[in-house]
Amino acid sequence: MPYLVGADGASEPAGDRFRALVKRGGVLGIPGAHNGMAALQAKDAGFEALYLSGAAMTASMGLPDLGIITVDEVCFFVRQVARASGLPVLVDGDTGYGEALNVMHMVRAFEDAGAAAVHIEDQRLPKKCGHLNDKSLVDAHEMAAKVAAAATARRHLYVIARTDAAASEGIDGAVERARLYVEAGADAIFPEALTSAEMFRAFAERLPGVPLLANMTEFGRTPVFTASEFEAMGYRMVVWPVSSLRVANKAQARLYETLARDGATEAMLPAMQTRAELYDLLDLAGFEALDASIVRSVVPTANDQNPDHDSSRAPLFGTRGLFRV
Repeated sequence: MPYLVGADGASEPAGDRFRALVKRGGVLGIPGAHNGMAALQAKDAGFEALYLSGAAMTASMGLPDLGIITVDEVCFFVRQVARASGLPVLVDGDTGYGEALNVMHMVRAFEDAGAAAVHIEDQRLPKKCGHLNDKSLVDAHEMAAKVAAAATARRHLYVIARTDAAASEGIDGAVERARLYVEAGADAIFPEALTSAEMFRAFAERLPGVPLLANMTEFGRTPVFTASEFEAMGYRMVVWPVSSLRVANKAQARLYETLARDGATEAMLPAMQTRAELYDLLDLAGFEALDASIVRSVVPTANDQNPDHDSSRAPLFGTRGLFRV
């Protein structure tokens, strides 16, 4: 059913739906979906929540992940992913786009765009990908004030505090910061760029009862673990932030190289989504049926009043009358 039909949407706030998924037990797998199409594909594969990574959003704009993206630009991505999938969306809020009032504005903007959850981090601007060197952190109390601001502004949004402290302050420093952030109102903690199973376990053991999120990014500092392995280490959520973008980028590069070499796309046809597969995923037939039903029911023609007229033979599209006077 197309998203345009009101009854098709969830009545429960997105933040409450996300919170329920975290609370139900087990580990919640949250793949990155960098646009509406990726969101549809992830939903089709059976995932129940999606992640919008700052790195994926900026990369899809042709920019590096250095805190360049704006709140309004992020909201554009949030709207299309939430609309396309109907699933709860966790959004990367970077450093909150400023101080406490900026964080509060971000929270309301993200909620209005359809976000279910957000994470903000304790890096100092200009921020970097969590798996790069030379990160600088703000004072823990400054970050706690941002968390408190987010918790104050939110209506239903699930607030996750990310700490990048393990690299510079060790597990002790990261745990101390995490406790302060929970006291400030964080619903969960995201320890970034841990480098071993021992570190993941040690962090979880020292924060009993606190929902934790693990970042399983490729080509970073964290070794490869499965969702089940993260669950065994004490984590409730796992994100794969840039995986969909990396795969899509590699496939697109192959296409352009082939096209530049051959002047044709024939060699790439086996790797392509077919027209039928694309239309099925987009529910084109559902949109066409909805369009036809609205035209017929909202703007009846003179023939519709004629008992001898066979309405079943009316065209499904092409004859629009929504603005007739």
